[in-house]
Amino acid sequence: MNDDPVLPPPAVIEQDVSRALAEDLGDGDVSAALVPDVPARARVVCRERAVIAGAAWFDRCFRALDPDARIEWQCRDGDEVAAESVLCTIAARARALLSAERSALNFLQTLSGTATATRGHALALAGTRTRVLDTRKTLPGLRLAQKYAVRVGGGTNHRLGLYDAYLIKENHIVAAGSIAQAVAQARAARPDLLLEIEVESLDELEQALAAGVDRIMLDEFSREDRRRAVAITAGRCALEVSGSVTFERLAEIAQDGVDFVSIGALTKHVRAVDLSMRLIGR
Repeated sequence: MNDDPVLPPPAVIEQDVSRALAEDLGDGDVSAALVPDVPARARVVCRERAVIAGAAWFDRCFRALDPDARIEWQCRDGDEVAAESVLCTIAARARALLSAERSALNFLQTLSGTATATRGHALALAGTRTRVLDTRKTLPGLRLAQKYAVRVGGGTNHRLGLYDAYLIKENHIVAAGSIAQAVAQARAARPDLLLEIEVESLDELEQALAAGVDRIMLDEFSREDRRRAVAITAGRCALEVSGSVTFERLAEIAQDGVDFVSIGALTKHVRAVDLSMRLIGR
């Protein structure tokens, strides 16, 4: 719901990095232990065009193993870089460079992949009223990191979790008894939260509008029904399109006048950016 690319709290980044290093290092890096632990330098190169995201996680990996590590960036999160661009140089103890390399690159390549995909979708919607949303289909344990990368790429966050907004779906409606009852219960419990309801037909759309929700998610609507939904709603609340949304369909969805399109693929179909780190001496 907030599209400002502010970093998650430092404690979140610390926890992400601690988990990553713990699973990689175990009780010690046996390969790095073979080399002299002398000052060394390394360079990171991006092998393809990409939008960079994740520098804070990258930096923390090296500084967790060498508090005196120095990272000099040639770009910053949100920058689009060309293939073969040098992203940064790192000066640290040799063993720290070797031991933190994979975890640091994993964060940077994954978050940059999310930011790059999001930027492409955001650009495809440029000039329209429609904005791209992420979903909760994120990598386990990296929710806030990936949500940050979406914002870096120019997208907007949907709810962060099950706690900061209502999204009433089919099963909630069945359990509550009706759309009207589900909405009434939600308003009574937490009137401060955004209230969105998923509808599967124009009849359910009318019920949601009558209940006074903040946003309606059109799930798997045909184009004809989507256009009718926009006309029926007439700006009374925001409309979101979800389900089977592909890059190729973005233009037609935006032309129909909806406010949001949510795309799980931004965070679950992650193609990591191709990065390489090489030692370059002291």
